[in-house]
Amino acid sequence: MTDTAGRLLRLLPLLTARPSWRGDELAARLDVTTRTIRRDIDRLRELGYPVHAIPGRRGGYALGPGGTRLPPLLLDEDSAVAVTLGLRAAAADPALRGSREAAARAAAAKEGRTFSYGIRLHVIVRETEEEAWAAADSLIKHVDDEAIATAQKAFSRFDSVGQQRMSALHGGRKDKLTVSPNLWAGVGLVRGGAGTALVGNPQQVADRMKEYMALGIDRFILSGYPHLEECYRFAELVFPLLPLKKTTGNDLGAARNAGPFGEVIANVAAPSRMKVASAG
Repeated sequence: MTDTAGRLLRLLPLLTARPSWRGDELAARLDVTTRTIRRDIDRLRELGYPVHAIPGRRGGYALGPGGTRLPPLLLDEDSAVAVTLGLRAAAADPALRGSREAAARAAAAKEGRTFSYGIRLHVIVRETEEEAWAAADSLIKHVDDEAIATAQKAFSRFDSVGQQRMSALHGGRKDKLTVSPNLWAGVGLVRGGAGTALVGNPQQVADRMKEYMALGIDRFILSGYPHLEECYRFAELVFPLLPLKKTTGNDLGAARNAGPFGEVIANVAAPSRMKVASAG
């Protein structure tokens, strides 16, 4: 599969993920120039996709009605087998990069299955950005270097690739905790597993979640400190900014609350009772 074909397979889902995109946004997503984006948009139009240009300074591109529907493809039995085997091979080939997901989805569809992608995050949302970051800092203000070193030593023995990547985000340093806009890795200094949090005002948190949705995330597994209070804040401040039915196509399901509750360092070392008492 050519780079152009693979890029078109990545471009089309982006156009279907939200009402419109600026050219520079698409270029940043696909790591190409805006000129390349214009050429790719023209190619999609030639293939029959109704991509409209929105004029003006804040303009961009939008996929028109019916643009998400692919024409039917008719194959004989031998061709169907060949396509299925090719899709499976493409899904396993690291050289295809962005095309792998499209191939994997198509192979799964052949078996009557679909993919769903989720992300595990903590949330620290407040009415202002300043309040949110102050709340984040307060979570680790009593975490000393000894506790961090204990946790990081334990994490280094884990086989989990996810844990290794989480630790690599900050390297155990408090001055390297903001890893991208509104994404904070402070929780992961001493907590195993999910160690990043969305931090910001309601609009910032909602915007970051919509960006994840545009990448294909359709499930968010969220938590906070304390859990109940952060749940209330998120429901009151962020839910109104997330048109869930419109953006995901799903109604809200029943809430599930799973323990255990409380926190220990690196999932193995309980905090000192003396330190907890003095911190209070």
